[in-house]
Amino acid sequence: MRHTLVLSALLGTGLLAATSISQAANNSLVFCSEGSPAGFDTAQYTTATDNDAAEPLYNRLAEFEKGATNVVPGLATSWDISEDGLKYTFHLREGVKFHTTKYFTPTRDFNADDVLFTFNRMLDPQQPFRKAYPTEFPYFNGMSLNKNIAKVEKTGPLTVVFTLNSVDAAFIQNIAMSFAAILSAEYADKLLAEGKPSDINQKPIGTGPFVFKSYQKDSNIRYTGNKHYWAPDRVKLDNLIFAINTDASVRVQKLKAGECQITLHPRPADVPALKNDTALQLIEKPGFNLGYIAYNVRHKPFDQLEVRQALDMAVNKQGILNAVYQGAGQLAVNAMPPTQWSYDETIKDAAYNPEKAKELLKAAGVKEGTEITLWAMPVQRPYNPNAKLMAEMLQADWAKIGLKVKIVSYEWGEYIKRTKNGEHDISLIGWTGDNGDPDNWLGTLYSCDAIGGNNYSMWCDPAYDKLIKQAKVVTDRDQRTLLYKQAQQLLKQQVPMTPVAHSTVNQPLSAKIEGFKVSPFGRNVFSGVSIEK
Repeated sequence: MRHTLVLSALLGTGLLAATSISQAANNSLVFCSEGSPAGFDTAQYTTATDNDAAEPLYNRLAEFEKGATNVVPGLATSWDISEDGLKYTFHLREGVKFHTTKYFTPTRDFNADDVLFTFNRMLDPQQPFRKAYPTEFPYFNGMSLNKNIAKVEKTGPLTVVFTLNSVDAAFIQNIAMSFAAILSAEYADKLLAEGKPSDINQKPIGTGPFVFKSYQKDSNIRYTGNKHYWAPDRVKLDNLIFAINTDASVRVQKLKAGECQITLHPRPADVPALKNDTALQLIEKPGFNLGYIAYNVRHKPFDQLEVRQALDMAVNKQGILNAVYQGAGQLAVNAMPPTQWSYDETIKDAAYNPEKAKELLKAAGVKEGTEITLWAMPVQRPYNPNAKLMAEMLQADWAKIGLKVKIVSYEWGEYIKRTKNGEHDISLIGWTGDNGDPDNWLGTLYSCDAIGGNNYSMWCDPAYDKLIKQAKVVTDRDQRTLLYKQAQQLLKQQVPMTPVAHSTVNQPLSAKIEGFKVSPFGRNVFSGVSIEK
C-alpha cells in the first residue's frame, strides 16, 4: 500500500508564563493552568499537565489537526507506507530551525539525525544518552513500540525509514502524540559532553512555535513567540503565560477579573454563571474521556475476582454522577467512551447490590472491618471534577459492605509516580483519549505492556492481551472492531476497574480570544490563537 500525504496546515501550540497579566506585554495571553509539570521531556510523561506545558515547544513528524482527530503533516511533509504495511518512509520538512536560547545555539537545521536520536533513545537501552540519563518511556513502551519498531534509519539528510516487526494499524496516530516530540540531536550531544543530560527535561529545546524562557514550580511558566518558526502565521502571540493554580474557584475568579484569558476544568457549580457572563465565552463539548476506579490486582484481597465484583456492585454510580458531575456527565459502563469506534453497546453494568456484595466478600474470606486505601487525585481533571468528593462517597458506599476505607492523596506528580509503581490498593484515575484509536484505551490502559505505565490496575490477562495485539495488526476496521468487542467483554468480566463517568468538557475563555479550539484529546493548544485588540 502506498500512501502519501500532501503538505497541509499544521497544528502547533504555544504558551508563555508569568505571574500576572500586568507583567505581560500587550500581545500576551495568560492561561490559568491547574498544576505544575514534572518536566518538559514529553517522552517521560503521560498527564495532560505535563503535555500541555511541553506542547508549545515541539513538533512531531505527524500532528493532529487543531480541534480534530485526523492526522496532518508536521515535521514530515509526507510519508509512504509499503505494500506489506511494515515500512514507513517519512519525507522531512526543509529549513526548520531549532530554538536559540541562552543555553543553546544550534549550528544546523532540523534533519534526519534528530528523528533518529528521538526514537533510538526510546528504542535502545544502550543508546549513549539513554545510558547517561536513564528514564522510563510509558507511552512508547505501553503501546509496545519498543518491541514493534525493528529499526529507524536515514536514507538521506531529510528521509527516515521506520521498519516494523508487525503491522500497526495505529502507527501514524501514535507518533502524532506528545511523547513523539522531535528533540535536537545536536543539543543532546552538547548535554552529554557537558555531563548534564538531565537538562533535556528542565531546559528544553524544540522546533515548536514557542521558545522556553523560565519555569517557577507552583507559580508560572514563561515562553516567548518563536520568530523563526517554519509556519510563521501560527505564531500570533509574543508571550503566553502559564499561571499555575490548583484551585478551580481561584482560576475562575482570575478569568472573570481579566487576570487570565483562558482557564480549564471549572467546577460544575460555576458553569451557569460562566455561561451568563457576556465578557466570556464557554465552549461545551461531549468529553472523549473516562473517569474510573482502578483496583490494584497485585494487592490482596483485590487479586480475587469476587472481591473486585463486590466493590464494583457496591458503587452507587448515579449518586456520584449527581453529586460530583452535577449533570455535566453521563454514566459509564464500559472501559472507553461511547464515541470511540468499536465501542460495545451490549455491555451492561452489574446491578447496584450492596447485599450481594457483602456475600461475595464473605465468600472470599474478607472480614468485616478490613482496612483498604483509596487514593484520590489532588487536582481536577476533565474526567473527574472532584476526586475528593468521589472518594468520600466511595468510602461511604464501601463502609456499607463492611470495609474500612482510608483516603490517601499526594501532590499530582507524586500521585502519578506512586500509582504507576502500584503503591495503592485502589485509585481514582481517568483518561482522555489521545489519538482516536481504540488501542489508545484498550492497549494503553489495560494491557500487560502498560503495567508501570498507564495500567494502574497492574492487571495482565494473556487472553485479553492476545485479542488487542491481534487487533493492532489488522487494518480492516470491521475485523478490528470484532476483536476489540471481545476484549471489552473480557475486561468487563474480570473487573480490574470500575468505569464511573464520561464528563462533559466546559472550556471557559475571554470573549476576546480568537482561534482557540477545544481538542478532543484534552490538549490546550495556543498555536494560531490571538487576542482581539
